[in-house]
Amino acid sequence: MSLQLMADIFANNWQMFLRGAGMTLLISMIGTIIGLIIGILVGIVRTIPMPEKGTKRTVLKIINKLLAIYVEFFRGTPMIVQSMVIFYGTAQAFGIQMNRIYAGILIVSINTGAYMSEIVRGGIVSIDNGQFEASHAIGMNHMQTMINVVMPQVIRNILPATGNEFVINVKDTSVLNVISVTELFFQTKSIAGATFKFFEPYFIASIIYLIMTITITRILRCIERRMDGPANFIMAGNQMQVERPEDIVYKKNRDR
Repeated sequence: MSLQLMADIFANNWQMFLRGAGMTLLISMIGTIIGLIIGILVGIVRTIPMPEKGTKRTVLKIINKLLAIYVEFFRGTPMIVQSMVIFYGTAQAFGIQMNRIYAGILIVSINTGAYMSEIVRGGIVSIDNGQFEASHAIGMNHMQTMINVVMPQVIRNILPATGNEFVINVKDTSVLNVISVTELFFQTKSIAGATFKFFEPYFIASIIYLIMTITITRILRCIERRMDGPANFIMAGNQMQVERPEDIVYKKNRDR
């Protein structure tokens, strides 16, 4: 490996690396956001209490079966196969010519939605049943309970898992090169083919992927800490201030 050669390849092709990294971030970010929305909707629907009888029970059972098939299919098949089926398969079977970037966003979104739906469903199930009972006791229906009581807690609890899905999507967008989406891996492959050098371009790409994932992880951890609130907080009920043990020790030493 020659550092000078690597520097020359990056200097001559940095715009392609930059465009590829930008496309990777764009697809993974939009795909994660849409996937989270899909996951929340699917998770809420799959946790609706089943009526004892009637047409509503039948309809809800059919919807749950369809959603279960969606989740199992996209969790149980590789994204690269899904990309081929959705992009090339729909073109041959139905004559639908999709834009490659939109197709990439669609693939990442529905794949992420399948994983996020189970994460959201687990977050909803983890909420104590007493909160559901209390909400129903004051007249809230299931949707009102979800929006006002359950989902604010679930969103906070699933934030680390959502961040993890974002990081995974940044890396998994590389499979979209099979449908010629010009993300980072596709651009790197083009550079390697033009220069007949493979180690150096792919090593540069790996460094770029690493920088993106580390940066995303740090940003999400900062968001998590901000959502946790300050270490010292005032309770609305009795105005008592809760202090950290180290602050108490510091005050005792200061007063001596």
